[in-house]
Amino acid sequence: MVWSAVRCEVYHAACNGELYSRPFIESFEETPMLVAVLTYMGYGILTIFGYLRDFMREWKIEKCHIAREREEQKDFVSLYQDFENFYTRNLYMRIRDSWNRPICSAPGATFDLVERSSNDYNWTFEYTGRVVKDVINLGSYNYLGFAENTGACATAAGEVTVKFGVGVASTRQEMGNLDKHEELEKLAASFLGVESAMAFGMGFATNSMNIPALAGKGWLILSDELNHASLVLGARLSGSTIRVFKHNNMQSLEKLLRDAIAHGQPRTHRPWKKILILVEGIYSMEGSIIRLPEVIALKKKYKAYLYLDEAHSIGALGPNGRGVVEYFGLDPKDVDVMMGTFTKSFGAAGGYIGGRKDLIDYLRTHSHSAIYATSMSLPVVEQIITSMKCIMGKDGTTIGRSRIQRLAENTVYFRRRLREMGFIIYGNNDSPVVPMMLYMPAKIGAFGREMLKRNIGVVVVGFPATPIIESRARFCISAAHTKEMLDRALDVISEVGDLLQLKYSRHKVLPSLDRPFDETTYEENEE
Repeated sequence: MVWSAVRCEVYHAACNGELYSRPFIESFEETPMLVAVLTYMGYGILTIFGYLRDFMREWKIEKCHIAREREEQKDFVSLYQDFENFYTRNLYMRIRDSWNRPICSAPGATFDLVERSSNDYNWTFEYTGRVVKDVINLGSYNYLGFAENTGACATAAGEVTVKFGVGVASTRQEMGNLDKHEELEKLAASFLGVESAMAFGMGFATNSMNIPALAGKGWLILSDELNHASLVLGARLSGSTIRVFKHNNMQSLEKLLRDAIAHGQPRTHRPWKKILILVEGIYSMEGSIIRLPEVIALKKKYKAYLYLDEAHSIGALGPNGRGVVEYFGLDPKDVDVMMGTFTKSFGAAGGYIGGRKDLIDYLRTHSHSAIYATSMSLPVVEQIITSMKCIMGKDGTTIGRSRIQRLAENTVYFRRRLREMGFIIYGNNDSPVVPMMLYMPAKIGAFGREMLKRNIGVVVVGFPATPIIESRARFCISAAHTKEMLDRALDVISEVGDLLQLKYSRHKVLPSLDRPFDETTYEENEE
């Protein structure tokens, strides 16, 4: 299935040659039937044992630590959904030690982990006092390696902290608008290639608070089915009608657009005030890249508007790190609302929205996040300014360019090696988010624990963040990773993959020559 999927993608790009300047290759290998059956059986067995343990807890044979309603509250509306509570008690609790692990260092290419243990089956944890040193970090969104406590960014942020302090204690519209905020927004607009930009203190709120300011009753929002929770919340808060199209499926999107224009609003059949398409640049659970050339073509054809969330793609894609728009060689003016975050490639916090000047001026007076939220902390602002200037080359060095190139090379190399080993991985060849499929519930916790035993820190993901039979490990590649780190991590992944029998792929890839970066890079594409 993986090669048929790849062939389909290449054929699709060829059919739309005028839209794509480079091959668009993504693979989503189908779950092997036996693995799917065993995964369902595993969840079934866990569910049966869960009900048995609940029975034992009811009769006080086994102690239950989870929050429950009091007996005198039983006639009130339940505070907890029954299945979610059951899932937390009996399935999530078994592998709870795989998440929320505390670290005590900068989350760079490596980090130091505080060891903890549990004597009551993960209900509570105790610190052992031991620190696990130099764990290779394959879980942070530190795409360009700016999440560090040394270097130009850390020095500049430290100087600003001494001069301005750590907080403003006011909103931008009252006493919290400083020259550094203005500088950041002008720099961001220049970086994105748009007329104006506005910064916000929280990435999640950038979506959830600004979409309601842009859309409202009588609007139609067309949302990709795998959009982030912040986009979903923002769409719901707006009061607009929401319709969902299949992930990255342009036929599904076009059908919704055509039907919306043909039939109008329900009951009245009046035309929609506006139609807004919500998509992401890179989808953080699938590792897929949005088919932006086709989305823009459909947007223009049906006179809709486009809202692009570049949380994971800004800094991580494109020859100059300007995101998915540059990756496809498109004009930023074709995207009506360009949103992104500073929390990943820039190693800071917050988010931004860029676009036409009249759009940004409107948000400054209508966005709840702009009116009521406290201004961004000045050390955070300085971290963003310094890292962005580095990416743009305005610091007088080529450090930013080399990091972008290194990230592209690391991504291609890591993905190719995993495929050669026989793992099923999802997504686009150029996506630094690399999901590796685990499927079975018992292997979620086992993989995370076995990797940590070998000093590799990984993120494992299961239901409800993924479909119930599509549990996975999600690797995030960084420019800070050296080839030696990646090779060490790959050797450990292969070892644990053999131990847990995770090499599910039925289409083995022949190993290429032992060269670290022998795939197409941005520089080669430009030539």
